[in-house]
Parts: sequence; C-alpha cells; structure tokens
Amino acid sequence: MNMGSERPVPQELNVSAIRNGTVIDHVSNEATFKVAEILRLEQEDQMVLVGMNLPSKQVGKKGIIKIEGRELTPQEVDKIALIAPQATLNIIKDYRVAEKRKVQLPDRVEGIVRCFNPSCVTNRQSVTTCFEVLGSSPVSLRCIYCERLMSGPDIILR
Repeated sequence: MNMGSERPVPQELNVSAIRNGTVIDHVSNEATFKVAEILRLEQEDQMVLVGMNLPSKQVGKKGIIKIEGRELTPQEVDKIALIAPQATLNIIKDYRVAEKRKVQLPDRVEGIVRCFNPSCVTNRQSVTTCFEVLGSSPVSLRCIYCERLMSGPDIILR
C-alpha cells in the first residue's frame, strides 16, 4: 500500500452562495429540521439548503439553512427564536450580507404557541393564545390565561 498517494482532506466545505435571500445560522442540530418545518420549506420553489453537523467555533456543531429569494416575516422570526434562540439571521443581497442579527425572544408571543393545558380557555374557545416569555435558556413561557408554565418540548407551535 502506497501511503504517499493519499489525497489531502479538504479543510473547507463548498456550499452554493445565494444571490438574495436569508441564511439562518448557528442553529442547534436538534432544532435544524424544526426550523425548516416552521418555514414550510418543502413548499418553496427557490433553492433551499439545510446543513447539519457543520463545525462551529462557538458550539462545536451547528445547523444552517439557506433560502434563496425569501426574507422572513416577523412571526416566522419569533417562531425561530422559540425553537433556536441562539440563531443568527443573515439577509443576503447581491451575494453579500446586507444585514446580520441574532434572533430575539419577544416579551410576549401571541397566536403562535398552543397551550398544552387541555382546560385552558384557548383550547376551548376561539381565543388567541398569549404567553409571557420568562427565560431563554431554556426557553420558558407562561400562559396569560391559565398561568401554566411551559418549556422545551412542552412548547408546541401552531
């Protein structure tokens, strides 16, 4: 066996750049597909790239999602903040980062989370859900109607 003919291992990943759109970076591996599901990317006609287990100096391994030709709505950003509070949004224009910001949990979330208390008025009547955000690591919420506390897997998005 000739050891001298081994190929060098590439040190960079080549991923297609997008001309215009959004890159969601620094998503935990566990949250990557949840974020993609929130955004309903399977319905998109644009190029979408979902990557996992990518090296990260900050967290070891991370996920990334690139979406060509789409900027996120404020409600989508709020949902991402609930699932991946450490994520970063990069708005791409003409292949360059035009804006970069971390997602931020709002003080309250309305209409995007379902209360897991079956007795809550929001599960029995046509009432918009509303939760006070108590913490970000882990994300914890309190229903303003029944005062039920929720965190982690208890948080179910609508």
